[in-house]
Amino acid sequence: MAGIVDYKKEYRDLYLPKTEPLVIKVPEIIFAAVDGKGSPNDPNGEYQAALGVLYGIQYTIKMSKKGASVPQGYFDYIVPPLEGLWWLDKNERWPPKSKSGFNWVSMIRLPEYVNPGVFAWACEEASKKKKINTQKAYLFKFNEGLCVQCMHIGPYDNEPATLAQMDDYIGKNNLIKDITVKRRHHEIYLSNPGKVPPEKLKTVLRVPVKKR
Repeated sequence: MAGIVDYKKEYRDLYLPKTEPLVIKVPEIIFAAVDGKGSPNDPNGEYQAALGVLYGIQYTIKMSKKGASVPQGYFDYIVPPLEGLWWLDKNERWPPKSKSGFNWVSMIRLPEYVNPGVFAWACEEASKKKKINTQKAYLFKFNEGLCVQCMHIGPYDNEPATLAQMDDYIGKNNLIKDITVKRRHHEIYLSNPGKVPPEKLKTVLRVPVKKR
């Protein structure tokens, strides 16, 4: 690959959908991932710690071009957006009254040349040089398959309105939700909430489905 790869531009169907629901078949993608539980808004919680780990690993891989351990097949890339899989414990309703009840997988896409050996090296390097604990991080191959997705614009707390539109689309297109332990409610965060006002935040919402 020539130049710097921007996954959002290379795969616009995955990262830049319209604000109307649409069916998509998502191919297998590899991620750096960390599992956890609790509110993403807790500054001292697991979620914020997970972000530090994920970005530490990502930039170690991206900047390996400047060191002695350049992965085979290396190409430079723009770090893809943060993503998350979300669910609640069995007896809780969505959306939850308290965000402390969230279970999640926080993850960022990796370039295709990252294999288990490269990932293990990056974790070790990030741990040593950036002084972060990478023990909870893992290489996640995710074959998501058939989904309905939609661009949500606005605050995260307003997502139920967009999800209701998606539910209506699912029902009208001979589909049903297929949320399982391997297929979860999926969000892709295209905006930095620290720099973008809530009403302009862009989030891809994705729901696994199957034919009725």
